[in-house]
Amino acid sequence: MDWDRIPLLPEDLFDEEDLYREHPEGPFEAIILPLHDLVVYPQMVTPIYVGRPPSLIAIESALKEDWPVVAVAQSVFTEDIEYPGEKELYRLGTEVSIARSIRLPDGSTSAIVQGIERMRIVEVTQEEPYLVALVEPVEETSEITPLVEALMRAVLAMFEKVVQLSHTLPEEAYIYAMNLDEPGPLADLIAQMLDLHLDQRQEILETLDAVERLQKISEHLAQELDVLELEDQIQTRVQQEVDRSQREYFLREQLRAIQRELGETDVFTQDIVRMREQLDEVEFPDHVRERAEEELTRLSGMPSMAPEVGIIRTYLDWLLTLPWTKTTTDNLDLKHAAEVLESRHYGLPKAKERILEYIAVRKLAPDKSRSTILCFVGPPGTGKTSLGRSIAEALGREFVRVSLGGVRDEAEIRGHRRTYIGALPGRIIQTMRRAGTINPVFMLDEIDKLGQDFRGDPSSALLEVLDPEQNHAFSDHYLEIPYDLSQALFITTANILDTIPPALEDRMEVIEFPGYTDLEKMEIARRFLIPRQVDLNGIISNPPHFPDKTLHQLIRGYTYEAGVRNLEREIGSLCRKAARRLAEDKRPLNTISLQTVERYLGAPRYQHERLEQQAQIGLAMGMAWTPNGGDLLPVEVSLVPGKGSLTLTGQMGDVMQESAQAAYTYLRSHADEWEIDSETFEKTDIHIHLPEGAIPKDGPSGGITIAIALISAFAEVPVRHDVTMTGEITLRGRVLPVGGLKEKLLAAHRAGVRTVILPKRNDRDLQEIPKNVLRTLNLVLAENMEQVLEAALYDAVEEPEPPPDSTGPAPDTDLS
Repeated sequence: MDWDRIPLLPEDLFDEEDLYREHPEGPFEAIILPLHDLVVYPQMVTPIYVGRPPSLIAIESALKEDWPVVAVAQSVFTEDIEYPGEKELYRLGTEVSIARSIRLPDGSTSAIVQGIERMRIVEVTQEEPYLVALVEPVEETSEITPLVEALMRAVLAMFEKVVQLSHTLPEEAYIYAMNLDEPGPLADLIAQMLDLHLDQRQEILETLDAVERLQKISEHLAQELDVLELEDQIQTRVQQEVDRSQREYFLREQLRAIQRELGETDVFTQDIVRMREQLDEVEFPDHVRERAEEELTRLSGMPSMAPEVGIIRTYLDWLLTLPWTKTTTDNLDLKHAAEVLESRHYGLPKAKERILEYIAVRKLAPDKSRSTILCFVGPPGTGKTSLGRSIAEALGREFVRVSLGGVRDEAEIRGHRRTYIGALPGRIIQTMRRAGTINPVFMLDEIDKLGQDFRGDPSSALLEVLDPEQNHAFSDHYLEIPYDLSQALFITTANILDTIPPALEDRMEVIEFPGYTDLEKMEIARRFLIPRQVDLNGIISNPPHFPDKTLHQLIRGYTYEAGVRNLEREIGSLCRKAARRLAEDKRPLNTISLQTVERYLGAPRYQHERLEQQAQIGLAMGMAWTPNGGDLLPVEVSLVPGKGSLTLTGQMGDVMQESAQAAYTYLRSHADEWEIDSETFEKTDIHIHLPEGAIPKDGPSGGITIAIALISAFAEVPVRHDVTMTGEITLRGRVLPVGGLKEKLLAAHRAGVRTVILPKRNDRDLQEIPKNVLRTLNLVLAENMEQVLEAALYDAVEEPEPPPDSTGPAPDTDLS
């Protein structure tokens, strides 16, 4: 029997004397029975469980000595309270009559009690071995009026709805409530039945006015009714969805049975038949065919509405549509390949030569050539991606490209496992399916822009892709079977190598794409850029002419780049101006002059560093490498009276600051050779500045330039104005090699420099410099600072000569 849900029992369970016990007037002593998370109401039957030793003794004493018992709820619950005292109990409780008690196996006691009336604790008179207190009855106020009757009917109506919607309340609960004629017992009954918190139950018990108590019960009933109605709506919606799914399943099964009788098949069966035909027609490796047949057999035995059907069908689509054995025949004609590469690209001899070598090896030893992984490194706009397309055209292969910029998740490369919803293969497998063959030219663009975070490191996943020893059995998490990538020609592109992990860089053959010279840009513009823009803008019938001076002005004044991307934009802008004039029936632009360029494009945007017109003390001209090519970099040194401090400005990086410190130390250690008093350094503040302070600068190549400017300032000897230099300095005055030599010499050539001082160990890099540039420069290859000083400073008796006009570029246009 569920005692929690039957509040009233036949009175023969209880002793009538106990239920109607007469008490003396005023307070009287009674045993206090603390209850844990439970409130007993008058006239209500409630089961209680007693496990604490003092409470067990209290019940035994009450039954043996016929003492009155008052059940009081415990108000404070903490771990350190083993048995509550006066401070841990509410002041108002209920006198109860104990009908029967049963000793349980764990030592606790279960008892059935019925509330008699409300009692208030006046004073605790005994705490050991159990609580005894003076208690007094509490009078309740109750008056039956029409308003009270209306409230009782409203409460009964709400309680009826609660009982109907609740899955835990028995139907008898409403019957008991109907038979109560007074508001107080009705409120107590419903409070006993509702799932209320302890403080709410105690509040109902302490509300002595029956009408007010009934109003509070009405509020609790309204809240409970709202929750039950919402729960019922949710359950109804779920049941309707389940019924609809079952109905659809039943109808589909009937439809399949009817189609089988008519000799027709449904879409699901058609897909299975199509996949089997595809599996029989196309050639697959044995391990792929075995896996596909296994999955197809699983799919055939499943109902069409099974949750895994979509997952298996998608997986089979990938297995059957991927190229496993299909290849394209390579065009191994070296002459044809050379013509294609030359017709699409100007310059880039190293890259073209390497591709022709690859074709030659494929032609002579097709079965022994390993997978080739090339890495094109160079500034933006130098033709890295377009050269990959030309290579595919020369070989007769498919060309596919994947941009890796910003990829941070390893799953982008290897894919997700099929356990995830919406799982797909990685970009490598997706691109191979798009290629349709297993030997495409596969370009991985912007490999230096790969990132990494908590989801993994995609560059580590690429180690398997770009390793010839491993990529014949590439493992994608989605496919879960090896895929052969060894026949693909992988080409990666990057702007810099610094951000590429060493293990990944070691697997690639790096081919550098240096920036184009001005003469190379002019030739590229004439061969490719101008004809393309003329065609795109529809002015083939009357194309404008671009003189050399105009192209040179566009290259030097309106673009600042190592490639030709912005140059093509400027040429396209001028071609659009010419197209508009033709469309408006105005006089066409037959020749793009310098005045036309300035009228349509505005004033030149870039001013490049030029040589000083005369020699100066404390000013030396260096050379710098930038991603957009080389440039001249002046170094200024100023001496002022002070305490020997050294100030470095111009956004110098840490390496350049260390080079300045090394140059200053070299000067102090050789001060005697220049007749500089050592006390001068203690009384002089030094300020080294590199102009264009908004641009960060770093690197060791400015070491000898800073040293020359310092020596010139302290020795008061002017620096030759037509000399530029680059090289790293050591404390002993040795000159160490630097990088970016081609770009630096091209910058010196454009500025009209006569003499360039270079480290002796950089002589091997001069093979990459165009011959027309070398013919205009006097190169001084220095091994130590003595040689640099001899070439950079005027002698004490030598008068500086006025420089020739060097405002324009060198007139030599030899492209050899």
